[in-house]
Amino acid sequence: MKQEQLKKFQALFEVQKKGLLYSNQFINENFSMNSDEMSDELDLSSVELEQSMRVRLRNREALLIKKIDQSLERIQAGTFGVCDSCEEDIDLTRLEVRPTATLCLSCKEHEEMQETRSADGRESKSMGSKINLRIA
Repeated sequence: MKQEQLKKFQALFEVQKKGLLYSNQFINENFSMNSDEMSDELDLSSVELEQSMRVRLRNREALLIKKIDQSLERIQAGTFGVCDSCEEDIDLTRLEVRPTATLCLSCKEHEEMQETRSADGRESKSMGSKINLRIA
């Protein structure tokens, strides 16, 4: 990958990370509950739902920050844009759509097919044997 492209991705990651960290700070500031918001069960339920959504959002953002950090490390190591599985170059258009991608399209499709098989129950991901339950 060309140096100018790497710098473009590095700048993109740094802007995204800064925005996520600012967003996280904003979410944390507004994360407390007031006793006024919990005057009845409906209000309490609404507050709990909002808190749950904020926690899920924070978890998603934390995961994205981790992926951004890993991408920045790969840029520094000179491995950014190289598939973790087949070690071929990841297509630039794929990286533009999903900059944190670590697999080329072919390897990602293969991985998703394997996940689908496991979810369908045709192939177990666990190392143990399948448990057969009989209902009498």
